[in-house]
Amino acid sequence: MKKQMLVALMLLFSAFATQAQNHEQNLRTIFDEALTNGQSYPMLEYLSLNIGHRLSGSPSAAAAVEYTRQQMEAYGFDKVYLQEVMVPHWVRGQKEIGRIVNSKFGSQDVSVIALGNSVGTGPEGLLAEVIEVQSLDELEKLGKKNIEGKIVFFNRPMDPKHIHTGHAYGGAGDQRVKGPSEAAKYGAVGAINRSLTLAQNDTPHTGTLIYEEGVTQIPAVAISTVGADYLSRTIKANKAMKFYMETHCEMLPDVLSYNVIGELTGSEKPDEYIVVGGHLDSWDVGDGSHDDGAGCVQAIEAVRVFKATGIRPKRTLRAVMFMNEENGLRGGKEYARVAKEKGEKHIAALESDSGGFTPRGFGIKSSPEVLTKIQSWGDLLAPYDLRKIVKGYGGADINPLEDQGPALIGLMPDSQRYFDYHHTADDTFDKVNKRELELGAASMAALIYLIDQEGL
Repeated sequence: MKKQMLVALMLLFSAFATQAQNHEQNLRTIFDEALTNGQSYPMLEYLSLNIGHRLSGSPSAAAAVEYTRQQMEAYGFDKVYLQEVMVPHWVRGQKEIGRIVNSKFGSQDVSVIALGNSVGTGPEGLLAEVIEVQSLDELEKLGKKNIEGKIVFFNRPMDPKHIHTGHAYGGAGDQRVKGPSEAAKYGAVGAINRSLTLAQNDTPHTGTLIYEEGVTQIPAVAISTVGADYLSRTIKANKAMKFYMETHCEMLPDVLSYNVIGELTGSEKPDEYIVVGGHLDSWDVGDGSHDDGAGCVQAIEAVRVFKATGIRPKRTLRAVMFMNEENGLRGGKEYARVAKEKGEKHIAALESDSGGFTPRGFGIKSSPEVLTKIQSWGDLLAPYDLRKIVKGYGGADINPLEDQGPALIGLMPDSQRYFDYHHTADDTFDKVNKRELELGAASMAALIYLIDQEGL
């Protein structure tokens, strides 16, 4: 009996060793394909330079839908289709004006950009005194008597002590997203937000705001970090100074758009889905190469690699180009709604939405048991410098799937440069390194390969 058990254990060990060796070989094959025959960089080049920025509801967003659909069909995906979604259609209009009006020191133009979803001032502009605050809580302390009729200037910077800059971004983002409505509750007539970046330059960063229902909508702009520091110094020197802002943005009626979905059908468990995606829309400045053209082409590439290498997945792999992450999240919400309605079983969803920089690992939002299992693959991923597999966030577009049970995973590239370009006119194709982009795509393919083969 003991001899039989020993033989059984030896056979089991041999099977595990063989499986590990197969995984090592297939991961090497995946990386070799992405790094020698990769398609992510030429895809991004076309998306960025031929189509350009892709704000939801725009003609260029529609062109991006058609382009990515055609690419997945050309790569021979088993199924490619569009999923209808109604999206907001916000337009910026003509260039914004920001001007410090100061009788003591003279007037000075500063670099500003309207926040996404903001109402405009119209051609008459807005001129008012400015009050500087560092937090939303400070509004309550100041009260209506100190705020009414003024422009509130939110000047809390991102905290440079965070090593991962995404944490710094999250810590300062409330003033952009909620600040205008919170200020309006106390009678403010406009809002200025310090750009969310650790860079010290004259480039303003846009981004979405969310107006609270039932609260007066006031115009809001972001000001560059150099402009923010100058404005702060001016206020301290002359509290009676005023600020002139002029914006021409407006929200138009919703527009029909699409999530773009491409699949490779699973050979053993076709009704179990592993999603890999990015968001196809971008802000209307720059060309959205890092945010999130990189994530989109990496997602397509991650699935293409399976097709090109002949590695047939057990489960269905689904590349999804989500529409409208930037100013509404309609695509992610609609995808999750349809999946729930159809009773689809998603075991994992992986998103790339942190730029096309060198991959460092993955952030996992899951049960402790699933996190432990993914971490157990560390030795297989370590040769590719994917050493950071930690509890994390997932991604904005895939988070609506959370109540359906899949592991939510975010690709974690090096974060130090991302917020230099994020939501700015500087987010352009020339800022993306070909090899870094390809490594990210291969890393995504490697992880979904292990999830597909081992399950969760």
